[in-house]
Amino acid sequence: MTRDPHSIITALLDLQTWQVFDIDPDGRILAGNDERGSLQLVELGTDGSRTPLTELPSRCSGRYVPGSSPRRVVVEHDTDGDERMQLSLLTIEPDRAPYGLAELTPLVRDPEFMHVLQDVTETSVIYSTNRRNSVDMDVIVRDLGSGSETVLYEDGGYVAMVTASHDQQSVAVTSLTLQPASTAVFLAGARSGPITDPDEHAQHRSVAWAAGDDAVIMSSNHDREFAAVVRVGTDGADWQELVAADDHDLLVDVSPDGSALAVGHLVDGAVTISVHDADGGHRVDVTTRENGIPSIVWAHDSSAFAMLITAPTDPGSIFRVDARTGEAVLIIDGRAQLPDDLELSAPSVHRVPTPDGEQVPCFVHHPPAGADPRLAGASVLHIHGGPEALAMQVFSPVIQALAAVGFTVLVPNVRGSNGYGKRWVSLDDVDLRLDSVADLAALHAWLPELELDPARSALWGGSYGGYMVLAGVTMQPDLWAAGVDIVGISSLVTFLENTSGYRRAYREREYGRLDRDREFLIKASPITYLDQLVSPLFVIHGANDPRVPLSEAEQICAALDERGIRNELRVYHDEGHGLAKRVNRLDAYPPAIAFLTDVLGTS
Repeated sequence: MTRDPHSIITALLDLQTWQVFDIDPDGRILAGNDERGSLQLVELGTDGSRTPLTELPSRCSGRYVPGSSPRRVVVEHDTDGDERMQLSLLTIEPDRAPYGLAELTPLVRDPEFMHVLQDVTETSVIYSTNRRNSVDMDVIVRDLGSGSETVLYEDGGYVAMVTASHDQQSVAVTSLTLQPASTAVFLAGARSGPITDPDEHAQHRSVAWAAGDDAVIMSSNHDREFAAVVRVGTDGADWQELVAADDHDLLVDVSPDGSALAVGHLVDGAVTISVHDADGGHRVDVTTRENGIPSIVWAHDSSAFAMLITAPTDPGSIFRVDARTGEAVLIIDGRAQLPDDLELSAPSVHRVPTPDGEQVPCFVHHPPAGADPRLAGASVLHIHGGPEALAMQVFSPVIQALAAVGFTVLVPNVRGSNGYGKRWVSLDDVDLRLDSVADLAALHAWLPELELDPARSALWGGSYGGYMVLAGVTMQPDLWAAGVDIVGISSLVTFLENTSGYRRAYREREYGRLDRDREFLIKASPITYLDQLVSPLFVIHGANDPRVPLSEAEQICAALDERGIRNELRVYHDEGHGLAKRVNRLDAYPPAIAFLTDVLGTS
């Protein structure tokens, strides 16, 4: 029997998703769950019990205050997706949860600016903020007792991560640089100075302090094609490779005392985990039901870690892993909520050739038996955002819904994607942007290899993926039958002019500078080619988007209206860069899928 598309997407979007944020000394896990419509804090007891902690208007995250009595949580929250994060304190009292916004104690509140939670110690909160000039991110330590604040860093730039040393006298700061897909690491506080070269084209991630605070451990592609786990002295000297591979990136999560490393091997968008000793020696492999993408938080005593795994057929399961034996005990089974009659798709992995000799990694989801026969041979390319991001083998209700109703879904990692080495992520920088767009044409040319109809293929993408949708339908108008654009960029010029100030310089490093590359930015903008656009569009945008302003959607839909081309614009006034609230996803995605079914289906 043919499935009803609306019931499929409703069932998938109603599935709960989880995140993990922290573990307290007694083994309780601070998690996030969207049962209430957006991501809210939930405490998971060692016995599997669930205690809702927050009931805020928008999504939130948090960290425990170590050693506090009564127990406290620092909560990070924004308003309707505006990404201007505020910090509050939640005191956990028996039989009082969940807590609304009015019941939280303000900690760092100024709604005009963003205050990002970076680290929490027994006595202080470390956060980054752009309140000094709305652009640069400073690093602040706030004493939880007195409320006094100390500025650790105010020399400019975009701070991505801050980690306190064990003696709590210094912090390791990771910041974005003006090199494409690159970061820099430096120390601030009692010890200060660079650890990495800010002018190097290299990415350093997940920086943590080694035992003794005499070095940092991180994942880095310094002098390498693929990232390895390295140890670097606090003076930036004595680089040591602890764990390395020659053909894929390694990720790392370091235990609180620096005695153990959870190492992730990233291969074709999926990660396998092993535990290593501090010197890199292999300790044990961690086996899970299905390879996907893990998120790890260590217990304070480094004996175990909580691990969330999301995979194509698992919306998100949480395990408690013994760091010595590798035994993984299931705490939350994400698959338990799946309807019995809902068949999920596990992708096959392919390499798609391009005319210039490259190969585009691509995951393919096939529709199940019993899908709508009108969609046999129809396909949708689902393009990730970023652009320095990665399509991963995770659960996606949209991808699963598209496949379930009958589309073959291709999920490519076009050039410029992370996770396939330093060369691949740099192949779309600035004046190479249109080479990435050309990968869409190569994917289209490959469709007959899957026995798909090239005349019945559409594009779907969000953020940079939305840009790729608009670029495809305008620059390759003969190839694509329709597009679904979510918070996408229609003009690289107006995007850079109107995006938030704290983001502009770091977007210019990828796309090109307004004062130097304007001519090329115009050439690479979909709106430049509107006279070629003939395919209908479905456009979704959040009114509070600080990254890609709503004007990017409005200007292209207005132009389509003038030309009489079918389009629909759905604007959500309580959302930002994407749809964080279930009610809005349920309002937007079923009509978008119905739109594609109408355009691509046969009678």
